[in-house]
Order: sequence, then structure tokens, then C-alpha cells
Amino acid sequence: MDEAAQDGAPVGELTLRTLAMPADVNVNGDIFGGWVLSQMDIAGGIVAGSRARGRVATVAIDAMKFIRPVHVGDVLCIYARVERVGRTSMGIKIEAWVLRDRLGARMKVTEANFTFVAIDQAGRPRPVDV
Repeated sequence: MDEAAQDGAPVGELTLRTLAMPADVNVNGDIFGGWVLSQMDIAGGIVAGSRARGRVATVAIDAMKFIRPVHVGDVLCIYARVERVGRTSMGIKIEAWVLRDRLGARMKVTEANFTFVAIDQAGRPRPVDV
């Protein structure tokens, strides 16, 4: 079984797709992990904001695991789903996958658990279901 086949299928809803560009590389020539993390945070914010019906803020990133690099020309696909809802916070499971060279094999490149808090206009925590 090849490496891509071992990945299975993405978990969650496709929330964000973007193309990895040369401006986003690190000194090794791979896409900078911070860029991938920011795309995951954007996707998580979309899902959390929808669930909270309003503003949210990222408060924690747990269990970030980089599996393989992202290359220039890969399409980065971010999948996210709500895993937990508390009074003011939500746990969002996020997976980042790539399509190699825009249309090649689909491979998981990283995953993490993000925690978002619903906030009011003053930036204070508020109940999720308001």
C-alpha cells in the first residue's frame, strides 16, 4: 500500500482551499509551517464562527502534528468539524490535506485540535448558543 493510500479520507467539511505559492517557502524550500497553521486557523474560525453565530477567538492549539511537507504548487485543503461545544468554547478538529502539484495524490500533511471562544463586541467571552 502506498503512503497516500494509508491516509484514508479527510474528516470534517472542506472549509478552505488555497494554492501554496513560492512566497510561502521556508529556508528548506518547503512551505513554511506557520503559513499552513494560519490557513488552519482561518478555516477553524469559519466553522467556529458559524456554530457560535458571531465573533470567535482562537485560545489554544493542541496536538499539532506535522506529518509531511507542503510543496509549492500543492493545493492545500483544510477540513474542519466541531468536536466539542462548551458554554463559551468550542473544540474544532482540523486536518490539512494537499493535492500534490494541483491534481496529484491527496495526502494528509498536518492535523490539530483548536479551541475557540465565542466573544461579544467588547471581546469578552459569551455563551455559544446566544
